Amino acid sequence: MLDRLEQAAFNYFMQACNPRNGLVADTSREHSPSSIAVVGFALSTYPVAVERGWMSRADALQRTLVTLRFFRNSDQSGKPDATGYKGFYYHFLDMDSGTRVWSSELSMIDTALLIAGMLVAHTYFDADSPREKELRDLADALYRRVDWRWAQDGGPTIRQGWKPECGFLHYGWEGYSEAILLYALAAGSPTHRITDDCYKEWTATYQWENLYDQDYLYAGPLFVHHFSHAWIDFRGIHDHFMHEKRSDYFENSRRATLVQREYARINPHEFAGYGENCWGLSACDGPSDDQPDVANEERRLFGYAARGVPYGPDDGTLSPPSILASLPFAPDIALGTLRHVLGHYPEVLHQDRLAASFNPSLAGDDGRAWVSPGHYGLDQGIVLMMIENFRSGRLWQWMRRCQPIIDGLHRAGFRDGWLADAAEDAR
Repeated sequence: MLDRLEQAAFNYFMQACNPRNGLVADTSREHSPSSIAVVGFALSTYPVAVERGWMSRADALQRTLVTLRFFRNSDQSGKPDATGYKGFYYHFLDMDSGTRVWSSELSMIDTALLIAGMLVAHTYFDADSPREKELRDLADALYRRVDWRWAQDGGPTIRQGWKPECGFLHYGWEGYSEAILLYALAAGSPTHRITDDCYKEWTATYQWENLYDQDYLYAGPLFVHHFSHAWIDFRGIHDHFMHEKRSDYFENSRRATLVQREYARINPHEFAGYGENCWGLSACDGPSDDQPDVANEERRLFGYAARGVPYGPDDGTLSPPSILASLPFAPDIALGTLRHVLGHYPEVLHQDRLAASFNPSLAGDDGRAWVSPGHYGLDQGIVLMMIENFRSGRLWQWMRRCQPIIDGLHRAGFRDGWLADAAEDAR
């Protein structure tokens, strides 16, 4: 089952990729632009596909080179119709021209996910051949080009975005989030790294809570507890915050899974389907109030939103990919829940690919739950990477050899575990 789900997730990137520039569509819906974060996931999946026998090394190398060459040559002027600025890139790009669409922001976190994919490729393609050397040179140059210090805007933490029309957005990263990968890359930069106290300033905004008898670092949506873990193995390594709590981020994600399950078991809003084997509130698509098929629904519906536990928002919509992405942290719970969902709501699976979301409270005349149309690249990427980390740990193993990740974690104050072994190897 996991093999089928993983390969189906990988096939999304084959079907949604523009082979001329390596850009990958944000969703499978018609006229979808590219998301730079989805491109980062795609770059991370190609080596996995080679190891699984789904793609030749030559094909993966060619696709990655095309992608990296595009970003190297892209317009970095920061103009409204450019591709990026200061080494960062606009969140959404036109699939053909590669220029900004939707007046999207220059996104720091999505650029980090893109760079992480490039660094997976840099680590994996290690042969002494001209083309693999070119790939490593390109990935290194693109990472070095990112001006992480500029993204602080003179403040204590990294800003979330920038637009040519108004400059930096008026909010930074506050509270625990998927940005831990962003801070690691920003701290590891050999050219434009963040100030020494930047990471600590961010962790000072954390919110430690006790919910349902679980002491953990709070973040409501499940994807927050997944995304950075797709690339970084946090088992047994600790920054200052987690050292004081006698925990680590991997254990924290396990506890977040237990909180999700308990919330769904209690089911405070009495939504249909919720239970200890049916949970998964995360950032996902969902029904909205302006859709004709749910126009008579009394409660508010949020459309695409970051649903979370226990403070909401919650409209009865669950994310099957977030269940599967919890696999490394709580495999028995995640697999049991997945089997329950597939058994009771088979409509969430189409050609072995999980839908972005479903809402059992909004059943049609046929009794089937509302299901999000199409698929999202972020969902397919996190599903593939977390299945692979559970099955083989390959992505974690590759990134343990990635010097920018090692340097960034050290500078952020992480110690112990495999990082101690990396430091010993370096000596």
